[in-house]
Amino acid sequence: MPLINLTHAEVLVDGLDHPEGVTFGPDGMAYVGGEAGQIYRIDVEQRTAQQIASTGTGLNAGLALDKAGNIYVCNVGSKVVNKVTPAGATSVYSAGSPERPLVTPNYPAFNDDGYLYVTDSGTWKADDGCVWSIAPGGAATVISTECCQFPNGCAVSPDGRYLYLVMSLNVPRVARFAIEGGQKIGPVETVVELPGTVPDGLAFCDDGSFLISCYRPDMIFRYMPDGSLTVLMSDFEGTLLGAPTNVCFAGADLSLLLWANLGRWHIGMHAKTALRGAALFYPAN
Repeated sequence: MPLINLTHAEVLVDGLDHPEGVTFGPDGMAYVGGEAGQIYRIDVEQRTAQQIASTGTGLNAGLALDKAGNIYVCNVGSKVVNKVTPAGATSVYSAGSPERPLVTPNYPAFNDDGYLYVTDSGTWKADDGCVWSIAPGGAATVISTECCQFPNGCAVSPDGRYLYLVMSLNVPRVARFAIEGGQKIGPVETVVELPGTVPDGLAFCDDGSFLISCYRPDMIFRYMPDGSLTVLMSDFEGTLLGAPTNVCFAGADLSLLLWANLGRWHIGMHAKTALRGAALFYPAN
């Protein structure tokens, strides 16, 4: 049985264009991408959403912010990572490298030094994905081709030592490897396998556990430091959780759980999970 029922789950904002990515910014606002290139800013307290920019084409997947409030968003349609200023100006931050252009940029995560780790999912079921490290300024390097089975969401551990990755296929799982200075410095380790699911997103809690949101089925797992795995929330109707692709914590004390629903038009919220998120990295890029 799920640990948290849906009684206190609710719609934070509605009317968005099939949101996939959601993250929380240093300004206290949440940020979301849309299917047609929209970037939305969400006032969590007022429960309002405003489109602040457009990347111009295709689905915007995962997002990350720096200290100045610039948004780095993986745009699947144009196969680039865009940089969007707080005023809405959009530019290409990285398209990969001349030797290996980005194919399906999916999710970005900063570490404290300003390196942006990006999953490139590649082609569905082709096992041709990879993981990138983008240095401040935009120079990109592939740091893992071993994690190739549709790498999806990712998160830097709160201590900055590891990059955790959702592998959506063959076998669905969460993996990790040690990082330092924008490089992979340790072997790939399987953290937990998730058979019968299509896992998508990750978010760390302040107690060392982390959440795994699943595109299929409509649920969010919690993985504990002791190695146990539980279902935090599940929605067999697929209404409040409708293909929850990414998950984050928001609010002044990071106690509001938010999730994006690629299969719906809203951002979901649960304010009574008793969980708190680990702080994200907002580098001074």
